[in-house]
Amino acid sequence: MGCGAGSIAIPLAQDGHPVIAADFSPAMLGTLDAGIEFYGLEDRITPLELAWDDDWDLVGPVAKAVDVAFASRSVTTTNLKGALAKLDRTARRRCAVTMVANSSPRYDLHLMNAIGASVTRSNGFVYAFNILIQMGALPQVAYFESPRRDTFDSLEAGVADFSRMLEHGNEDKIDRLRDYIAHHMIENPHAGEPGSKGVPQGRYMLDHIRKVRWAFIAWAPVSANRL
Repeated sequence: MGCGAGSIAIPLAQDGHPVIAADFSPAMLGTLDAGIEFYGLEDRITPLELAWDDDWDLVGPVAKAVDVAFASRSVTTTNLKGALAKLDRTARRRCAVTMVANSSPRYDLHLMNAIGASVTRSNGFVYAFNILIQMGALPQVAYFESPRRDTFDSLEAGVADFSRMLEHGNEDKIDRLRDYIAHHMIENPHAGEPGSKGVPQGRYMLDHIRKVRWAFIAWAPVSANRL
């Protein structure tokens, strides 16, 4: 099983075994349906509208439905223990989650530090690790970084874009933000080319790469030992 951002659980397709692709968003599942039809994968992928807070015994995959269950950057719930337990009960051999390991992907930590803005760091991955230990699992953790480039077409466009980060008491840093961008914006050599989301890249970018650190946590299902 595996998941996309904002989604929940999905199994891996290997040797012809089907994948259960779960998400709580009908729009996301609609995009998936279009891709399945385009690539002719109707017999390989089964979409499922499913949220962490749903009763998986009623609407979710049955216990031990897949070999591997994972949630990638999507464990957003008020009941983290319950979500991890649901992944655990769904997998026969392996479970995994990917969670942010510093500040939210919404923020450019380098920029925020440079202008003296406060940033709340996420410790969700630490809680997940401790919960798994309490469940009797032996989680393994690996860290990796994903680079991101934010592009824009003018100074004011850049300020408007990055100002979304100035929240939770940082709203008064807008002048510092403008000054920082003015001194650190450079020409984007890939302007006009498709960006990470398919949108054409802007004329300018900052002179540093925004990096988001993630924790990959994997474990053997504890519930498998009780069957």
